[in-house]
Amino acid sequence: MIVFADRVEAGRRLAGQLEFLRSRDVVVLGLPRGGVPVAFEVARALAAPLDVLVVRKLGVPRQPELAMGAVGEDGARVVNLEVLADAGVGAADFALVERRERAALEAQVVRLRQARARLELTGRTALLVDDGMATGATARAACLTARQLGAARVVLAVPVAPLAAIQDFPEADAVSCVCTPDPFRAVGAHYRDFSAVTEDAVLDLLYDAARWAPE
Repeated sequence: MIVFADRVEAGRRLAGQLEFLRSRDVVVLGLPRGGVPVAFEVARALAAPLDVLVVRKLGVPRQPELAMGAVGEDGARVVNLEVLADAGVGAADFALVERRERAALEAQVVRLRQARARLELTGRTALLVDDGMATGATARAACLTARQLGAARVVLAVPVAPLAAIQDFPEADAVSCVCTPDPFRAVGAHYRDFSAVTEDAVLDLLYDAARWAPE
């Protein structure tokens, strides 16, 4: 079983699988917060710009872990009509969840962007990076959001995920993963250091990347 020392090592290992994207007009997008240190190493290896993609899952009111949709920056909105129907969520309940998560998203965007503009995705390849994937709900929402924001191609890259989660992933044009352990327990089980990533740490990485990466 592969165990990464930390997110830095995971990012470097992941970057080794992504050389095919070099010079392909790629924007590397880290999913806050844990995905950003991994994405930083990928962006540095590819000499590509780094940004964050802030997405908030819209959880079913009585099953918040079950995504009935997601909201993203610039008004991006994804709705899973099948989950919505199966869970019997009405328009009023959906709107309540959406308002709450949109407010949380906008607050997080303000904290993370610090008045910096979001990097343009139109016509480019969006390379979404997280520190791992379990069910894939957040990653699916992020991929759909990136496409709604204009990305011509969407690639998802994670250091670790269950094989079943990446085998059927139509939301991305390609998926890259370093290891697919069986059995899969949790993302953190595959890191020796899986400490929480602070928003200050995310900001530091974004500022560092802005100094050496093109837009």
